[in-house]
Amino acid sequence: MSKKRILILGSGRSSYNLIEYLSDRSSENNYEVIVVDKSAKETISQISAKNVEAINEDVTDRDKRQELIESADLVISMLPVQFHVVIADDCIKFKKNMVTASYVTPAMEDLQEAAVRAGITIMNEVGLDPGIDHMSAMKIIDDLKESGCQIIGFESFTGGLLAPEFEDENPWRYKFTWNPRNVVLAGSGGAVKFLDHGMFKYIPYHRVFRRTELINLESFGRFEGYANRDSLKYKDLYGLNDVKTMFRGTFRRPGFCKAWDVFVQLGATDDTYILEDSENLTFRSFLNSFLKYHPGDSVELKLMQYLKLDQDDTDIMEKMEWLDLFKEIKVGIKEATPAQILQHILERKWTLLPDERDMIVMWHKFTYLKNNQEKERHSFMVVEGKDNYHTAMSKTVGLPLAITAEKILRGEIDEKGILRPLKKEVYIPVLHKLKEFGIVFTERQVK
Repeated sequence: MSKKRILILGSGRSSYNLIEYLSDRSSENNYEVIVVDKSAKETISQISAKNVEAINEDVTDRDKRQELIESADLVISMLPVQFHVVIADDCIKFKKNMVTASYVTPAMEDLQEAAVRAGITIMNEVGLDPGIDHMSAMKIIDDLKESGCQIIGFESFTGGLLAPEFEDENPWRYKFTWNPRNVVLAGSGGAVKFLDHGMFKYIPYHRVFRRTELINLESFGRFEGYANRDSLKYKDLYGLNDVKTMFRGTFRRPGFCKAWDVFVQLGATDDTYILEDSENLTFRSFLNSFLKYHPGDSVELKLMQYLKLDQDDTDIMEKMEWLDLFKEIKVGIKEATPAQILQHILERKWTLLPDERDMIVMWHKFTYLKNNQEKERHSFMVVEGKDNYHTAMSKTVGLPLAITAEKILRGEIDEKGILRPLKKEVYIPVLHKLKEFGIVFTERQVK
């Protein structure tokens, strides 16, 4: 068996399970796994990975990057989204297959013809969300269509949360399980768009976290969901152009969104301008910078007045106090935007501790007509992590990537071009393999 050289670009926390999966199979399948990142050696030293070469290298070094890609059989990009098109260009140049968990951008879509001409597969959106959400939804969508059903509604929520036993001491019941910057900027950048009972609906950013939906999930309690930016594009992607309801959102625990909305209304999530003398701000003065001047009122009182909170409405203030927002702790970041400072403040308290575990929850609702009767089916997945390295987020992002990479290397996925995991020949074997790792969906016929 000839050796297969797998190049992983990026070694962030979402890559841990990916690296370990390929490492565990490297001897059996004759894989040569190379991980490249500025801190690749540090990452490999912290996880159980054998037969893996770690190279501390800046992937923005074009010559070095292209040398590595040219020598690979398949490239997995775990880099920030802005790098994927650059990596894809290199893969097209050297005719190398590529896999990534990130969304297909317009710039990536424009590479379709070039990828086909090069005879390569560039599989995108094959992590958690996007990824497992696509595959699990398409499985039921295709099953319903093949049974002669007409799908009239689809709703889907995914959340990266704390495992329940670690929520009690944290009034937010939340910590970061993926890129903190994306969490801080969630919902910004344009109005939310979705379809509700045949009507197009729009929510401006300043109202996103006040328009939530409560979902009760058996054995796991209640969740609140806020809308993702653009649900409408999934009508075409999922072949649901006649659907009356199309809504995708994000799960948090109840109470989170109302408190997070405080930061939105203040302007603390704005990433478009630099705060003057930001390094000398304290957490308290950062908060105060968004409130009106009144020499006789405390920051706490001004915030309560701004939010029109009653004295006995303590939930939001408790969440703010837990983050140390009213303390004179120095920010220490030069030329920072409000969003960057807020992220810095949150990372002090929202970073998983070594003994803490996260939880991924995904829930789908399908409404359809069968024999002219309206039916409803739910499908959900709950996965818990092991520790702050082997997280549920890393597991559900990394394993679909690794499994898909294997399928491409074996020639079991051979379609060429810019792809998503929407076809049976992709999602059926990947979902089947994921079951071996406890990533399983439970289906319920509700009516």
